[in-house]
Amino acid sequence: QVQLVESGGGLVQPGGSLRLSCAASGSIFSFSTMGWYRQAPGKQREWVATISSIGITDYANSVKGRFTISRDNAKKTVSLQMNTLKPEDTAAYYCELTQGGRDYWGQGTQVTVSS
Repeated sequence: QVQLVESGGGLVQPGGSLRLSCAASGSIFSFSTMGWYRQAPGKQREWVATISSIGITDYANSVKGRFTISRDNAKKTVSLQMNTLKPEDTAAYYCELTQGGRDYWGQGTQVTVSS
């Protein structure tokens, strides 16, 4: 059983920064891929960033250059450093892990960008 717990969300002004973290527990394999998704009110969940087991990263165009995803395999954590935040980044952010052909999700953490 895999469990994911996000933390680090909150309220921030436009232009500010936040760092999200996700702690994984359970049977985590070294070859898992981890990522972040987000869902704004009234919109579908969208992909934000992914990091492979060997650290290869990929980002949605909307966050490229502003967000940085990283992972610590020993600690079983993945983080998302978000800089230069915009009101349109407001959403619930979800941690995701893929392994063995299955997707696992956290419960989400709210990020609100507003003055």
